[in-house]
Amino acid sequence: MDKNAESSTADKMQQKRNIQIIEWEDLDKRKFYSFGVFMTMSIRATVYPATLIRTRLQVQKGKSLYGGTFDAFFKILRAEGVRGLYRGFMVNTFTLISGQAYITTYELVRKYVSQYSDDNSVKSLVAGGSASLVAQSITVPIDVVSQQLMMQGAGQHLTRFRLDVQSESGKQKKVFGQTRNIMAQIFAADGFRGFYRGYIASLLTYIPNSAVWWPFYHFYAEQLSNLAPSDCPHLLLQAMAGPLAAATASTVTNPMDVVRARVQVEGKTSVTETFRQLIREEGVWGLTKGLSARIISSTPTAIVMVVGYESLKKLSLRPELVDSRHW
Repeated sequence: MDKNAESSTADKMQQKRNIQIIEWEDLDKRKFYSFGVFMTMSIRATVYPATLIRTRLQVQKGKSLYGGTFDAFFKILRAEGVRGLYRGFMVNTFTLISGQAYITTYELVRKYVSQYSDDNSVKSLVAGGSASLVAQSITVPIDVVSQQLMMQGAGQHLTRFRLDVQSESGKQKKVFGQTRNIMAQIFAADGFRGFYRGYIASLLTYIPNSAVWWPFYHFYAEQLSNLAPSDCPHLLLQAMAGPLAAATASTVTNPMDVVRARVQVEGKTSVTETFRQLIREEGVWGLTKGLSARIISSTPTAIVMVVGYESLKKLSLRPELVDSRHW
């Protein structure tokens, strides 16, 4: 066999082993959006308890309420039941809108950047950051309300707004009655701007988080593909790469996430002053609050999201491309 033939064979083997990325133009958009709503809802329901626990851990002073992630889980379960772990969940489901906006922006920006650069890391970084900017503009008002609802119960003394007795006990107002009650209090206290409290902190948290996650996700997936047997399912490698990328991004951005949670729940106005106060009162370790809960919540989220998202893209492939992708 001559050198050209050997080189061609090696290139084909490498192409088969490298994980191919399904791009926007490869998708049947109708299938993509139909399956996407179901996927996003499933992910939200799975990880919401960990999100609630993370919020309470980040807002509490020192360890005044909970000693850690598992302590918080069992205390909430004993004191408030399973429903306590899902406080604010119904209003949080409106983030389905931002979820669809996120994936659309990510794919479109990725396609646009590909006109100027073939570097996958560059495309992922720019698209991830842009997608987060769009999504957070929709998500922040929903987060502000749902976080206030999360803090009701054992953590309500840490928030500015509390449900009145009628709203808390009224049978017909169990869900959206509480939401309306909190929204009315926020608007009365801060006006429309109150629903965007912590918007800058959210952008400073989630834009870097998203911008870091996507390049690391593709990086870890590619490295795992180089180590794995050539016939190893790509979906398995991607499912492993997702949590690794999530842990990396969570560690990098957690300090700003703590600040964001305090700004939104405690009604603070200055990101800088909140950061300084946190350092003064709790030291550098205060910046790691909720990190374990965040990683714990991001691990199943990343697995479900990656498996769901990559499966979604595979299922949404245009018919003529179905057989061209190694799975």
